[in-house]
Amino acid sequence: MQLNQQILPEFEQEMAHTRKSVERIPQDKWAWKAHDKSWSIGELTTHLVNIPNWALITMNTESFDVAPPGAEPPSPTPTNSAQEALTLLDKGVADLTQALAQASDDDLMKPWTMLKGGEVLFAMPRLVVLRSFIFNHIIHHRAQLGVYLRLCGVAVPDIYGPTADET
Repeated sequence: MQLNQQILPEFEQEMAHTRKSVERIPQDKWAWKAHDKSWSIGELTTHLVNIPNWALITMNTESFDVAPPGAEPPSPTPTNSAQEALTLLDKGVADLTQALAQASDDDLMKPWTMLKGGEVLFAMPRLVVLRSFIFNHIIHHRAQLGVYLRLCGVAVPDIYGPTADET
């Protein structure tokens, strides 16, 4: 079985769970924060739904500098509502699904490097970047969103099994 056929079902499952979580965000809680040092629900969600675009960068480049010397750091596409976030997420998912479907084993095993100010932060095969840095990053922030939902009195969706809200 080709590597892309192994990773696509995992990606599709995680994105369906992510979409289900974002759908639950009430607009009147978009600016809500769990703590002064925390992102608002809107900021967290914007970050979360931009992550599939990172995967596209991983698939389409050999490296990426998060703080390029002499240039402004890249900024995420802003969102102002759960609906805007879902639109951005759906586009990122569709684009990445297409890129993964077309990826060969060689494409997925090519090294990819993340830099900061020209200094290497890490270098590893694209497949490892997708699983460890991208997918795990999505899961991490989706879990944060689940806590935010619970603190706002919103039912937490079932992800890997029933929640206390959905048994």
